[in-house]
Amino acid sequence: MKLIKSIFAASALLTAASGMAHADETADSAKALIEKAQASTLGWDLVESLTTEIGPRLAGSDAEARARNWAVAKLTELGFTNVHIEEFELEGWRRGEISLHVGDPYPQRLVATALGGSIGTPVGGIEASIVRFETVKALKDAKIGSLKGKIAFVDEIMTRTQRGSGYGVAVQKRSSGPSLAAERGAVALLIRSAGTDYQRNAHTGGLRYDDAQPRIPAAALSNNDADQLARLLALKGDITLNLSMSSKRIGKVTSGNVVADVVGSEYPDEIVLLGAHLDSWDEGTGAIDDGTGVAIVTAAAKLVADQEQPKRTIRIVLFGSEEPGLIGAKAYLEAHRDTLDKIIMVSESDFGPGQVWRMDTGIAKADEAKADAILQVLRPLGVLPGDRTASGGSDVSVLSSAGVPAISMGQNGWDYFDLHHTPNDTLDKIDPEDLAQNIAVYAAFALMVANTEGGFHAPEKNTD
Repeated sequence: MKLIKSIFAASALLTAASGMAHADETADSAKALIEKAQASTLGWDLVESLTTEIGPRLAGSDAEARARNWAVAKLTELGFTNVHIEEFELEGWRRGEISLHVGDPYPQRLVATALGGSIGTPVGGIEASIVRFETVKALKDAKIGSLKGKIAFVDEIMTRTQRGSGYGVAVQKRSSGPSLAAERGAVALLIRSAGTDYQRNAHTGGLRYDDAQPRIPAAALSNNDADQLARLLALKGDITLNLSMSSKRIGKVTSGNVVADVVGSEYPDEIVLLGAHLDSWDEGTGAIDDGTGVAIVTAAAKLVADQEQPKRTIRIVLFGSEEPGLIGAKAYLEAHRDTLDKIIMVSESDFGPGQVWRMDTGIAKADEAKADAILQVLRPLGVLPGDRTASGGSDVSVLSSAGVPAISMGQNGWDYFDLHHTPNDTLDKIDPEDLAQNIAVYAAFALMVANTEGGFHAPEKNTD
């Protein structure tokens, strides 16, 4: 019996030693990848190509279709396998033109942009007086019917933060504001842009209509013009505006997700999924949102493939139609629901090119030591430990909500919402060194997850 116990103990020690050696070998490979990523220009070449050759990529548009074809050609040229498009449908929308003017005694033009998905005004526009609300809560507290025939103006300011946490509050006036205003009788809604800049650029973004309420036109003012309108209303409370918008919904259109793999050597059916979204709003060229994400995850996976074959498959998913409401992500979930248990990790780059400075986890507690090993490799790049509530990113949050493990790479977003959804979202705003740091982080992370013994598991469900 003692001999048998000694044999088992020795075997356990050998297994542990083998696992440690494997982990050390993977860490060394990841460190080598970091050096290669920081010296590579592939990421820059990709985002330059996408934003120059395709430009803006509105969900469901011909431009988004060209972007899918661009992605298939690039991924195939780079040597990815299983490159294909998974199509789906959504309701299409076109921006059209917008005109916003203040009436007498202070006649002037204001800068605004239609919110994504908004209906247009009748021909000739809407002329009505303004009722200002400091917050979306103040609008919600207004009596039903109290805005009959008026234009509601929600003037809530967005707070600038490194993590972009002010956006969650600021975006509520954009998403729920139109139907709240309609319920109270308003004929249109204006909001202060959900953004932090003062470049006299309005920030677009999607709205959500409540089917129980009338659909009214909705637009965002630049922050400068929101201030101007507030000052005008302080001078004369019954100011009249003329708003004309030709935006419209155009019925069913086609979009799609572009999928590509670096096939694993030992566990090819187990997936490390790296996401970004291929569509963009149509005001800028979609460089930071989310051309950089497309470049980051594609270049990272290519660098891994060029160095070695990972043990698990690294899958790139360039989601379509993220901006109108994660439409591509939901389509991917439905198409792959039967194999979600094969996805051992999701992570998405969709917060611009700012340097990654923290790593948040959404994994089982038992797997945190494995995540810590990844973090130790990333620490020289300035990456610090984050919290344990990660969803992985915008599109892949749909997958993590369905029980897939997730890790989020937190980027420095201090100035992200100066550019987000504006005409200023262009290639010149990207710092090549910051972009290379992101690619280094994702390459090392993807390889280490793909080669980690035992993989990763979803967080335990809270039964409280």
